[in-house]
Amino acid sequence: MYIARILYPVNVLGPGNRIGIWFNGCSHNCPGCSNPELWEPMERYKTTLEVVWKLIGHICKSHPVDGFTLTGGDPFAQPAALGQLLPVLSQITNDILVYTGFEYDELLYLYPELVAQVGVLIDGKYMQERNTGAILRGSDNQQIIVLDERLVDRYQSYLETAENEIQNFTTIDGVISIGIHRPGFETQVDTLLRGKGLEDI
Repeated sequence: MYIARILYPVNVLGPGNRIGIWFNGCSHNCPGCSNPELWEPMERYKTTLEVVWKLIGHICKSHPVDGFTLTGGDPFAQPAALGQLLPVLSQITNDILVYTGFEYDELLYLYPELVAQVGVLIDGKYMQERNTGAILRGSDNQQIIVLDERLVDRYQSYLETAENEIQNFTTIDGVISIGIHRPGFETQVDTLLRGKGLEDI
């Protein structure tokens, strides 16, 4: 499996303190994507379920984990890896939120056994012109589908009270900014960097 990053605590992509798992690899190539660096699979991100499980276990041992958010890249671009990971995550919590550029009906046809293990699905390609600040969604064409009935009340409350926010993590690769970004955020970041004399970075 190809996993680019595992971050904790993620507070901006679902309710509570979550473990965020970013898959590496996506063929949708949506203009304006916030993670285009994760489109092409890279050997540096190749790993195993055992390594991922060890990292997750280390977090869970000393921190509360309210849910998982799987994004990328596209988790469904690696159906075999996703099929390995979902049963393991479900041992910790049923709140497993998955972002995908595929549409729900398409996934039901292609991977019904995987969809059945997902708690919440946010489907559809990112459309930059439809980025309206919709909660949890990059663009308002995407659907939030609560598949696990046990999560309905939790997500209904979250969606009624939460607002999109940005969260920054400092890693060995630099600063990673996560969350639902406003249209044109890349231009804003470039302008800020140029203002600090960092245009060549």
